[in-house]
Amino acid sequence: MNTAEMTAKIAAGNGFIAALDQSGGSTPKALRGYGVEDSEWSSDEEMFGKIHEMRSRVITSPSFSNGKVIGAILFERTMDGEVDGQSTADALKARGVVPFIKVDQGLMDEADGVQMMKPLDKLPALLEKSVAKGMFGTKMRSVIKSANPKGIAAVVAQQFEVGNQIIDAGLMPILEPEYDITATDRVEGEEILKAEILKHLDALPDDRQVMLKLSIPATPGLYGELIDHPKVLQVVALSGGYETEEACQELAKNPGMIASFSRALLQNLRASQSDAEFDATLGKAIDSICEASTC
Repeated sequence: MNTAEMTAKIAAGNGFIAALDQSGGSTPKALRGYGVEDSEWSSDEEMFGKIHEMRSRVITSPSFSNGKVIGAILFERTMDGEVDGQSTADALKARGVVPFIKVDQGLMDEADGVQMMKPLDKLPALLEKSVAKGMFGTKMRSVIKSANPKGIAAVVAQQFEVGNQIIDAGLMPILEPEYDITATDRVEGEEILKAEILKHLDALPDDRQVMLKLSIPATPGLYGELIDHPKVLQVVALSGGYETEEACQELAKNPGMIASFSRALLQNLRASQSDAEFDATLGKAIDSICEASTC
């Protein structure tokens, strides 16, 4: 797939985007969930090797290439690795899956009710490498904990500022200002978030687009204006800690918003499963997430 084909595939939204980008501190937890205990690795290299084995198994599973997964978000080490003797990006594209790369370097401590992204000092080199690897786009995450207008404005401004750098490099940015689904003021805060995003979208030049990755809103249909905005290629939803069934139920209340799930996609996969069991389990999750995304 070339860039135009990948753009059209994501814009059509006939499926969902798999989030396979656990990194750093989240990797041991992801491995434990998969049935790989801490005692089975003794260094970061071995740990990342184990998670790459899991991701390779997901990508090469027959159900992953059934057309319902239209994109996948990778961690840098996964992008640098190989799947079936190909670069991971090429292996994904061969299966009709558009590759994205996680580019943020973690979160700062909470201030003004939000966690901003840490300075992205490695971004220029990572963007250059990502273009060379054939990636289509990027993803970067901030977190909103409360309906603090100052904090929300700062998060959105940072996301768009970095997003413009990513567009300049020739990649499509997924902006992810995640709203904590456990926050008691989420209804109010998501209204503030939507208004801030719209302000920045309206200021973008006509030849620029971004993608948005947002928590499934507490108010169904809240993000309709964002979904329909000409500066937005696609709006995707994170599962935010919901179990698969609940995440799909909540997503189905928001037409036009497609999934970009991690936990809800992978939560029932185990290293001990046979290939047939693994594929059947993955396929069941893919079917339910796709239905919630497209129906």
